Amino acid sequence: MKKFLSEFKQFALKGSVIDLAVGVLIGGAFQGIVKSLTNDIISPLIGMFANKDFSELTFEIFGAVIKYGSFITAVINFLIMAFLIFLLVKGMNKLSDLGKKDIVEEEKEITTKECPFCYSEIDIKATRCPKCTSQLEMKEEA
Repeated sequence: MKKFLSEFKQFALKGSVIDLAVGVLIGGAFQGIVKSLTNDIISPLIGMFANKDFSELTFEIFGAVIKYGSFITAVINFLIMAFLIFLLVKGMNKLSDLGKKDIVEEEKEITTKECPFCYSEIDIKATRCPKCTSQLEMKEEA
């Protein structure tokens, strides 16, 4: 039982699990903001042009009332939330890529060339091929 509790403690205290928990909590709070935006601002604005609130959009089938206006509001909530999460992830990716650009530029530096006689890869500064011992022309240096 101690080993099980130890493993659970190790799992629960991992950075990724804590990050996930924080993300879920922030997402839940953010969902309330998005719902308020849709219900209190966007739906009434659209309702001004349609002369009707989304929540009032219903129809009846065999005595059952279908509230498709509430569904439209939920779809709008989802689209806003998905768009905002997309922007957040895109921004985080740009932030994480800032430090990587310097490393990638250093790796792109050409350090080798191809021998015109044996086609083996040799150092860019070489004047003679180590494979076929051919004398290389100076104009090939980069």
